[in-house]
Amino acid sequence: MDEFKACNLDYCPENILIDVLSYLSVRELVRAGRVCKRWRRLVKDQRLWRLVDLTAWKGVTSRILWVLLRQFLGCGLRCLRLRGLLLSARGGTFLSESWLKALSTKCPRLSKLYLLHADLRSLPSCQLLPTSLQVLELRGCELPRGFFDQSLPTSPSGPQERAEATSSVGGQQKGRDQKGKGHGSPSGISIERLVLNNVPSFTDQHLQSLTSWERLSRLELRDTFRVTANGLRSCAAKDGVCGVEGLVRLKFLEIGITGRQGYQLQMASLGLGAGWLGLEELSLGGKEVGPGLLCASRLKDLKCLCLWACTLSEMQIVRSCRMLRGLRRLEFLDVIFQPRQCPPVVEGEGGGEEEQDSEEAVGGDNSNDENKLDMNDPIPSLRRSLAVLLPCCILVFTNCSVQINAD
Repeated sequence: MDEFKACNLDYCPENILIDVLSYLSVRELVRAGRVCKRWRRLVKDQRLWRLVDLTAWKGVTSRILWVLLRQFLGCGLRCLRLRGLLLSARGGTFLSESWLKALSTKCPRLSKLYLLHADLRSLPSCQLLPTSLQVLELRGCELPRGFFDQSLPTSPSGPQERAEATSSVGGQQKGRDQKGKGHGSPSGISIERLVLNNVPSFTDQHLQSLTSWERLSRLELRDTFRVTANGLRSCAAKDGVCGVEGLVRLKFLEIGITGRQGYQLQMASLGLGAGWLGLEELSLGGKEVGPGLLCASRLKDLKCLCLWACTLSEMQIVRSCRMLRGLRRLEFLDVIFQPRQCPPVVEGEGGGEEEQDSEEAVGGDNSNDENKLDMNDPIPSLRRSLAVLLPCCILVFTNCSVQINAD
């Protein structure tokens, strides 16, 4: 027992101490580095700086960012989360061009950047961000007009330079064809996933600029109120004069509006009515679910559909899924299902088209079990209807409920 009391942290191996330090926040890590020389050396271990979250550290200024970059951040950084000064009373410049250049030089493996409440209007273009980025997430940020523009390389001015350029193009063209379009130039944007959450300054012009990105495969637009149906329609991948135009490599698209109850609804998802080549996954949320379901049948390559934060009826879902025979996964997240209502039948008239459609979808099963509510299965009749329409589709219900009327 006396030997145990004499032991302290100096007897612990460094691997165990690093595991203990990994539970500390960034601010606590910086303070722990002031204890002694050994702890300062341990705190600088890059295993502790793979995921850096500064959103909970209030009052982070550009000076603190420079200190972290010079003393702690390095080649081990993979994900960086920052909170800007957009909602701060002090204001001021948060991210500078010099700091971003130093970040890309010292952290060449940074793949994900998350910015919260950052004013990016002082940056001329997103090309100043590290070229190693694969995921860029912006929430509550302000953007300049040409932030997503990808500047093309300047053409040679002299006649000799033009001749050399044309001769080199012929030798490099075969190598580019073998590598594919995805690699592009070293100065190009290599972002594969772009998330925009509550960015009011994002417009159709920014969306059109994304068509020059060669690797963008996932685009998530949440509460981007200034995106219209015409803007989404102009960026859709479609056959053009010179081949396929628009967001050609996009495989996943999310559109959702859940905030600003009094805001004029743009119904940007109506832009899907023109079709979208190669789009395999679609996520619709909030006010965009209704118009999006009307146009989902135009997406010939659609395989996965996710509906979230909305209120739907069984008849509305069944009618939309009849045109989605190729669907392989249908997911409902935070959805409120309206109860099934059978319209009264007038004497001398048939059952109506809606009753015939519902009977065909259910497969003629009119047992009394449909009126029973199972707690594990929010709406059993909908599951049986979709099982007949989409036999190869996987149904997923997450945090769903059934609206119960007082009548």
